[in-house]
Amino acid sequence: MSQVFDRVAGYHHLGEEDEMSTHRLSLLRVLHDESGIERDVTKARIDLRKRYSQLSDRSRTRLACHGYEGTIFTLTNTRGPSLASREEEVMSNYPANRRVTIHDLARFKAEKARFSALTAYDALTAAIFDEAEIPILLVGDSAGNNFLGEVDTIPVTMDEMIPLARAVVRGSKRSMVIADMPFGSYERSDDQALENAIRFLKEAGVHGVKLEGGIRMRSQVQALTKAGIAVMGHIGLTPQSVNALGGYRVQGRGESGKGVIADALALQEAGVFAVVLEMVPAELAEEITATLEIPTIGIGAGAGCDGQILVWTDLLGLTAKPPRFAPKYLDLRASMAEAVTKWRQDVASGVFPGEDHSFH
Repeated sequence: MSQVFDRVAGYHHLGEEDEMSTHRLSLLRVLHDESGIERDVTKARIDLRKRYSQLSDRSRTRLACHGYEGTIFTLTNTRGPSLASREEEVMSNYPANRRVTIHDLARFKAEKARFSALTAYDALTAAIFDEAEIPILLVGDSAGNNFLGEVDTIPVTMDEMIPLARAVVRGSKRSMVIADMPFGSYERSDDQALENAIRFLKEAGVHGVKLEGGIRMRSQVQALTKAGIAVMGHIGLTPQSVNALGGYRVQGRGESGKGVIADALALQEAGVFAVVLEMVPAELAEEITATLEIPTIGIGAGAGCDGQILVWTDLLGLTAKPPRFAPKYLDLRASMAEAVTKWRQDVASGVFPGEDHSFH
């Protein structure tokens, strides 16, 4: 780990007294003491992330050119010096011939191995994500605004979700598949929630369901768990309540954070096996993660959660305007447009189909 800190310290070789050199010593003091032993990893990571976000575009570009940006990204997205080795050790026990279970997720949290989750809506992408050892595939009601042409998730129905969930289950072999309970499928009563959750398990074969809301959904969660159904919670920004929340806004800032903590504790007590924290302050998410015995899964909630989830179209660059918290690991939208345009041109010019694509 000391080598990593030496690498960060190395950006003083850039030679100019700008805002980066102003931050340098304070970063190192926070991150590392004289014996090379980490002191307060959580505070250090937040501080480094905050200071990096304050740099100008010019300074960030210079950091990238000298190879230090990747080091900072690594530091701000780890829990401590031995995280990589711990994760490698834990994930080496990733199920080879069975599905991931809630016990595996509990083990990941206990052994401090961060895990990932992605949305999936069809068998083809589910198979790819499963092969990539993504532990959780969420058949999200985000299918509404990603694949069904809706403005948001609210219009999505059970009859639309079940075929998608069934396809994801069929396309995967080891990932745990969780289905979103769509808006209007569980809020009315415990009986309504139980009826629709049972449909997901029987008709789609999913391994659990996710529903939005904290304290107000405690009764429904208890009804499902008593029936033997695995339930994932979802608090913070809950997209199905976007109109009541006044838009897609960060939840839990200031005193309102106490309400998010209360929601998390209520869901844990009701029996959820994990809880999604969406668009809450990173500090609050870390506090909740440290407080709960169950795993937390963040989306726009900072690096302190036990796991991270993203909508796959955001991650791979298919979404035209992805949210701020979603990095683009691939520009799939541009690549697809380029390929389709080239094929259209080849058809128009007579290049396609060629001999290799013809029969005689």
